[in-house]
Parts: sequence; C-alpha cells; structure tokens
Amino acid sequence: MGSPLTDLISAQDLSKLRWRCRRGLLENDLFIERFFNRFSATLTHAQANALYVLMDLADNDLLDLFLARKEPEGELRTAQVCELLALVRRSADQ
Repeated sequence: MGSPLTDLISAQDLSKLRWRCRRGLLENDLFIERFFNRFSATLTHAQANALYVLMDLADNDLLDLFLARKEPEGELRTAQVCELLALVRRSADQ
C-alpha cells in the first residue's frame, strides 16, 4: 500500500473535486474536463491537493498557468503543482 498522498482518490472525493473545479471561464472548464477525461481514473491525493490549490486562483491567473503564459511563483511553486500543471497541459494537447 502506498502513502496517503500517492493512493488514488475515492469516487466520492473525485466527485467533490469535479464540483470544486467548475470555473467561470469556459477555457478553464475545457482544460479541466480534458484533464479529468484522461487522468481521473489514476488521480492521487497529492494531485487532487494540487488541483485544489490551483482552484483558489482567479480564472485569468489559472488560464495563464494552463496556457504556460506564466509559471507558478512563490508558495504556489511546489513539485505537486508543477506536476499537475504538466498533466493538465499534456491532456490539452491530445
């Protein structure tokens, strides 16, 4: 058994996360939907936590990160957030 952060999230936690990820900008919703379509079956607690952190951002700041117009800075620049952004960006390419 893995650590609590590397274990997969439950279906209930995934449902809550999907609800929390609803955004005001359609572009963000499209990025997030593609991400969930590709990675929801393998989403870990660490990745979910990073996604929750990103959801605290304003829509335009989030879109800048998704589009790689900016990179995370300060407290936002963690390995988990950077890994999650890479997955979101990769899911948008397909």
